[in-house]
Amino acid sequence: MQYILISLVFFPMAAACLSYLIGRKNKNVRNVFCVCAGLIELALAFLCVTGNVTSGSLPGVCGFGLHFELDGFRRLYVLVIAFMWAMTLLFSPGYFAHYHNRNRYYFFNLMTLGATMGVFLSADLLTTFTFFEVMSFTSYVWVLHEETPDAMRAANTYLAVAVIGGLAALMGIFILGNEFGILTFDSIREAARDTEKTALLYTAGGCILFGFGAKAGMFPLHIWLPKAHPVAPAPASALLSGVLTKSGIFGVLFLSFCLFRDDVPWAVTIAVLGACTMFLGAVLALLSVNLKRTLACSSMSQIGFILVGIAMTGLLGEEGTTAARGVVLYMMNHSLYKLLLFMAAGAVYMNLHRLNLNDIRGFGRNKPLLHLCFLVGGLGLAGIPGTSGYVAKTLIHEGILEAAEHRESMAVALKTLEVFFLASGGMTLTYMTKLYKAVCWERHPQKQTEYDAASGWLPASGRIALIVPMAALILFGLAPYRVLDPIATAATDFLGCGAPEHAVHYFVWENLKGACITVGTASVLYLLVVRKLLMQKDRYVDRLPSWLDLENAVYRPLLLKVLPGILGPAAAVFGENRILTPLFGKTVEGFGHLASLFGENRVLGPVWNGVQRIGAFLLQTVGTLPDTAVWASARTLFRPIRHLDRGTEEDGLTYRAGSVLDAFRPRGVDGEKDHRMANLAVRIRRTIEDTTHLVTGNLSFAMFMMAAGIVFALIYLLFLR
Repeated sequence: MQYILISLVFFPMAAACLSYLIGRKNKNVRNVFCVCAGLIELALAFLCVTGNVTSGSLPGVCGFGLHFELDGFRRLYVLVIAFMWAMTLLFSPGYFAHYHNRNRYYFFNLMTLGATMGVFLSADLLTTFTFFEVMSFTSYVWVLHEETPDAMRAANTYLAVAVIGGLAALMGIFILGNEFGILTFDSIREAARDTEKTALLYTAGGCILFGFGAKAGMFPLHIWLPKAHPVAPAPASALLSGVLTKSGIFGVLFLSFCLFRDDVPWAVTIAVLGACTMFLGAVLALLSVNLKRTLACSSMSQIGFILVGIAMTGLLGEEGTTAARGVVLYMMNHSLYKLLLFMAAGAVYMNLHRLNLNDIRGFGRNKPLLHLCFLVGGLGLAGIPGTSGYVAKTLIHEGILEAAEHRESMAVALKTLEVFFLASGGMTLTYMTKLYKAVCWERHPQKQTEYDAASGWLPASGRIALIVPMAALILFGLAPYRVLDPIATAATDFLGCGAPEHAVHYFVWENLKGACITVGTASVLYLLVVRKLLMQKDRYVDRLPSWLDLENAVYRPLLLKVLPGILGPAAAVFGENRILTPLFGKTVEGFGHLASLFGENRVLGPVWNGVQRIGAFLLQTVGTLPDTAVWASARTLFRPIRHLDRGTEEDGLTYRAGSVLDAFRPRGVDGEKDHRMANLAVRIRRTIEDTTHLVTGNLSFAMFMMAAGIVFALIYLLFLR
């Protein structure tokens, strides 16, 4: 049976290769094949969940082997992942009917499915990291799919965050491996409980949190999320939001329940980060006027709710089962709600090719299915009673109240956290009301008649992909005690939680009061903020301040200007020059007696050190003169060429170099000199310049080259050394 478990990871990857080959011959057959592959993966997941298989491994792969495990939590998420992929693959043929690069999309879609399964089924950190990195690179192609300037920039940001975060996580894994000598989750839990090296654990945990928190969209590493979702295709956005962010949460769960179980400082850190993520994401979603960007920022906010639940479990210790159950259910609910909402947004986009609320308003007026999708999704995300979202949010809210009683010294801080929790829930209902009203109730001032007459706006396969998850969510909400409670009980074993300390009565006044506060807050915000501040002359206005964009305001200036300005001179002063270092060493050796005289002197010692550094800097500068000469020559030869068709000498040295070749060619019939070689030289030069700029100025290329270098290094170490 273990081979069925392993097939969950590698069957989609094999299907990806086969789908690409099929797509080269017949696109329709490829579409059907991919849908069938998604349904087969769902069937395999069901077999694993209902069977007796609990583990599987591939010994010797990557040196240490790949190890997989299936417990209650993994059973739940294996089903969620397979279900979401099956629905998005069912939705994709209609959505991509007029798209380009569909073969590429399906290939990387199925590859990402296998990698994501590998992350959630992993039994040790090396297996997790291996598939986590594969997942990052394959899903990167989703973001750049449309290849617009916005898509390329968002993809670069996504890849940079993924690679930097992955390297940080790898450093943390190395620290743990060096300290414990074992990397399986169960063994690390036991070893971390007995170790006294808390500083080392916090260092490793911080590195791993950086990597997985970035993928989850946790503040302040969320910068990729609001930009990647709007430019990615809607089926990919549903998976990015519903599944890939949960792979980041999976890493946070490992840290909080294996490495730092019942650790109060760690729980406080997660609580602060979760509160910032929860509240800021809700603010960004409220201010957005782009349909998919609103849903993307909403995902960031919902991740914050989950992080708060994880933190409450840590603060409560053995009494944190209620909050842990809320975390599991919130993860599942958010995945399914975002599947529904992003595919509904995709249905709007595939018809209008617009996402601004002013352009799409009124499209869903006479479309009951869209009404239901946005209504069910909006109420569920806001946690309104009668929805599965209400159950999960109630459990986390109760966890906050229990933590305030359990930790009396932190009662004020936790009460403040409760205020942010309820306010964020109110903003959730506010921005979802804005979306629902704009798309399904308001009228477009010019195109409403055209929108109302739209027929065949969604193929039958797409309707099925919307109806099935919506029906499941409605069922979950109507039967919380018979459906959601058993799911939570079965899925909290990975978190090390036992049976709940007490039964939770969801529909008593103490729990309904939170929902009433949410509704009241949303009513005030909608009337005062949305209708007054965010609308002008019956149009939605973008009030998002530029300083909220941390990428442009902080990260890019820091990485591209400040750090190079600091590290560049430092490298020049302290670095070694490959050519002149031997000469410099001999020179210093020749003046060794000066060092012996001055090195111990209090006054002259610093002077001597300064002279050495100045000498190193001058030698470094001289050593870089060849590179400087090459750069200057390139800038001279490759100056921008203007007015190519005029063939004048203003086109620089490249044109004149080509003219030398023209001098040896015969003149034309009319006796005029032929400038063919000069123009050809300019065209070649411009082609080289454009290609060079594309390569050297493209962060994606740099990241892929780094990844290729890592792959070749691994191949050498494993097989060729």
